Amino acid sequence: MYTFPNKLRNLAIAFMVIGFLGLAYGFIKAPKTIEEAKAMVASSHGEGHGESHDETTTTNHGEEDTHAVSESHETSEVDDHASSSHQETHDASHDEHLFHQLSNKPWAAFYVAAFFFFMISLGVLAFYAIQRAAQAGWSPVLYRVMEGITAYMLPGGIVIIVILALSGMHLNHLFIWMDPEVVAHDELIAGKTGYLNVPFFLVRAVLFLLGWTTYRYFSRKFSLAQDQSDNISNHKKNFRISAAFLVFFIYSESVMSWDWIMSIDPHWFSTLFGWYVFASMIVSGVTTIALITIYLKSKGYLEFVNDSHIHDLGKFMFGFSVFWTYLWFSQFMLIWYSNIPEEVTYFMTRIEDYNLPFFGMVVMNFIFPLLILMNSDYKRINYFIVMTGIVVILGHYMDVYNMIMPSAVGDQWFIGVAEIGGFLFFLGLFIFIVFSELTKAPLFAKGDPFMGESERFHY
Repeated sequence: MYTFPNKLRNLAIAFMVIGFLGLAYGFIKAPKTIEEAKAMVASSHGEGHGESHDETTTTNHGEEDTHAVSESHETSEVDDHASSSHQETHDASHDEHLFHQLSNKPWAAFYVAAFFFFMISLGVLAFYAIQRAAQAGWSPVLYRVMEGITAYMLPGGIVIIVILALSGMHLNHLFIWMDPEVVAHDELIAGKTGYLNVPFFLVRAVLFLLGWTTYRYFSRKFSLAQDQSDNISNHKKNFRISAAFLVFFIYSESVMSWDWIMSIDPHWFSTLFGWYVFASMIVSGVTTIALITIYLKSKGYLEFVNDSHIHDLGKFMFGFSVFWTYLWFSQFMLIWYSNIPEEVTYFMTRIEDYNLPFFGMVVMNFIFPLLILMNSDYKRINYFIVMTGIVVILGHYMDVYNMIMPSAVGDQWFIGVAEIGGFLFFLGLFIFIVFSELTKAPLFAKGDPFMGESERFHY
């Protein structure tokens, strides 16, 4: 049986405490009024745009004081007044938009980290179900590691649904379609209200989480029961529910990606987006399996896992990284080639305002793992897997960051205390839940009928 080391437990708690303080600082520093938001931007970017407006107003008043009574001049004054009024309306709208972006920043940092670690758990669940449905012979030695990682899914999913519910209560402006005033003045969003409305949105979220966690509960139950059974009936049950779950997962994961991420920018859509999010979650999940497996082996556990298992995990890391890149390029290339204004704005925003994180994640998620993991021998060396795994995990955090932040905060982004705090908080929570779950059952699933094949696996 695995024992949760005190050092690792204390490290997880320290991450949570430091992360919580970082998030709290982000919320405290967020502007509470439009004037505070304008002051924050002025202090970081110099003089604001308000001075030009003041100059225009002063000029207009000066014109009114001159002795001009001709009809043409009166008409000019009316035009100037209308122009000034229009400018004031524009400035007020801009200032309100800026305020929403800056007040969204800690919420967005919180949401990015919450979704990223939940995504890892859900990706591992999908990979686990694939292994069960395929009746794979190489992977049963890793089942308990996968089951431990998926334990995070329920608490992580609850956190996300709470954030979504708070958004529906207008405590933030992450989802602009939840604002009745925006809907009233936006014909495109108004046309989507049959689908994008808060009650239906939350019902979908709850149903999807229930479906995922229900499969995880019964699969884990059958897996543990198989260890005590003298037949393979529980294994067969696991096979059947895994095959059924994958059908539900493909549908629910796609809709979840539209709801939880793509609807942050309701004016834009991509038919590839569900697959793109899936690719990110599956490669993050497999990478996490590899990192935890190598850690447990370094502590004297999982002695039945050999370098061929690590090699196969490295192959999946490599393969899914290429798959992610294929979808990233396909989505980018098709939208760029078609050059439809409603579509290209998504990438224009990211290329212009998020140039470093946008292209940096391509280096971290494709070029780096490609160069390291292309060599078959390197996939058997723990050092290379760990080094690549850390880069890939951070790279896919940046992927989620790029999916959410531009639509939530515009060009007012910065990886600061709130972003680092959010990542550390959920990292600590993830470690605490996963490694606590690993202590609840033997790491060797002795009852699985393919366990002998898995122990003898050699590539």
